[in-house]
Amino acid sequence: MATEANNPINMNSMSSSLQRTGQWVFSQDIPTDVVVEVGEANFSLHKFMLVAKSNYIRKLIMESKDSDVTRIDLSDIPGGPEMFEKAAKFCYGVNFEITVQNVAALHCAAEFLQMTDKYCDNNLAGRTQDFLSQVALSSLSGAVVVLKSCEILLPISRDLGIVRRCVDVVGTKACNEAMFPCRTPPNWWTEELCILDIDFFADVVASMKQRGLKPSSLASAIITYTERSLRDLVRDHSGRGVKFSDPENNDSEERSQQRDLVESIVSLLPSDKGLFPINFLCSLLRCAVFLDASLASKNELEKRISVVLEHVTVDDLLIPSFTYDGERLLDLDSVRRIISIFVEKEKNVGVFNGGDFNKGLCSVSLQRVARTVDSYLAEIATHGELTISKFNAIANLVPKSARKSDDDLYRAIDIFLKAHPNLDEIEREKVCSSMDPLKLSYEARLHASQNKRLPVNIVLHALYYDQLKLRSGVEDREGAVVVVPEAVATRGQVKADASLAKENEALRSELMKMKMYVSDLQKNGGAAGASSSNAPPSNKKSGKSTFFSSVSKKLGKLNPFRHGSKDTSNIDEDLAGVDITKPRRRRFSIS
Repeated sequence: MATEANNPINMNSMSSSLQRTGQWVFSQDIPTDVVVEVGEANFSLHKFMLVAKSNYIRKLIMESKDSDVTRIDLSDIPGGPEMFEKAAKFCYGVNFEITVQNVAALHCAAEFLQMTDKYCDNNLAGRTQDFLSQVALSSLSGAVVVLKSCEILLPISRDLGIVRRCVDVVGTKACNEAMFPCRTPPNWWTEELCILDIDFFADVVASMKQRGLKPSSLASAIITYTERSLRDLVRDHSGRGVKFSDPENNDSEERSQQRDLVESIVSLLPSDKGLFPINFLCSLLRCAVFLDASLASKNELEKRISVVLEHVTVDDLLIPSFTYDGERLLDLDSVRRIISIFVEKEKNVGVFNGGDFNKGLCSVSLQRVARTVDSYLAEIATHGELTISKFNAIANLVPKSARKSDDDLYRAIDIFLKAHPNLDEIEREKVCSSMDPLKLSYEARLHASQNKRLPVNIVLHALYYDQLKLRSGVEDREGAVVVVPEAVATRGQVKADASLAKENEALRSELMKMKMYVSDLQKNGGAAGASSSNAPPSNKKSGKSTFFSSVSKKLGKLNPFRHGSKDTSNIDEDLAGVDITKPRRRRFSIS
């Protein structure tokens, strides 16, 4: 097979080849007179048999300065010893099989030896040409196999037009299969293309594009080719199948080939940026980062991911990066650029449509991305290389108005604080600066009020907002504002308590006045007693009755229980036995 010619010559197979050659050469009565060297293989043949079919060998013998040429070096013949053996068999009239695997190499060898019909009728080049036209290129599978065999025959296979013919046939038949499938599964033709080298695959893609194949079909072919070509590097789209290579072999030939492959695939992507699934693009970017591909390739992938970022998952954004010593890190810069491009695009679209981010008019896509970003922060919060500035930089990329609730962001912050227990109060405040405590749900505020990892001001915000919610009688439930009956009752009680507090304050003031008056009476008791003895008894009783009656009326008005079951309207006016210096204590708290 032609693919076997790419391998180093095996001495056992070479000896077997020479033995077979000897069987049909030494059966002749005439001894051999020339040795043909092809690499490490030597063929003892007859000059006249070779010259009859090969114009190239005839010229070598005739133009040689040596009158008796006994050795000819044909190490440059396409296909190596195997193809020369078949060409020699053709010269001797020995039958052999032409297949789709060897026809390209055999045709190139025939052209190299000038075994054409111009030199001899019905020669080898004409035979291989007919086989190409009538058999090999009559089907998509055959044309792909022939094109694959041309990889080791460059540049002569391209110079002879074999590559061009195969590419045209593959492009035409692939377009027909894509538009009018005749086999199952319908995309079977994409599997056929996976055996090609990236350069030939690119030629086929260009041919299909020139023939008007739909971009979605082109995308399907590219996805299938990428998955098959890089399956040793990324086995799935989840990001968990990355093959870790030895850090000392980062510049190995295999790694270099994979890097070129990724860059070539990126250059083949159609201009329509919404054709590829988000997980495929993220997997390709993961490969590009892992292989240290060119900056242009990574930027192109980041732009394409930003177009469909609303469909991204947290696993898709976990893009690994590697240090020189092989330590696995996360490529946070790529994620930041992707989110920035998406947010900027959403802002431009919003301004064009008359929206305003400052008023909270955000698209559904941006809100979905905001939730994904918060979940992504929670996922990477435990990584040691994530600093406070990087954490806040990613969190602040999304406008605050895009978050209807900061619960997911609070969860990410809490995980970050738990993973970094040595932060001081100021650093913890910086971590929490991207979160709005007033946008937490009741459950999140309840958790925050008891969270010792949070800075004090965040806890106070949560507690204060709960009080405001309680007094206003409004609660957020699943994004809807509802009136809580308990809160309404509590609000009424708070108003009653406030009114009672005012009445209590007035009562305290009156009692203090009465205390001062009684104190004055005690100080001036002697003088008051002398003057009272000279006065008529009826006047003394009348004066005393008048004072305490006024105080009793005041107390009656301020009594909060006057409408209750206890009747205090007939309280004895004689207060001599009551300690008015120590008024009864009441609970005035409204909290």
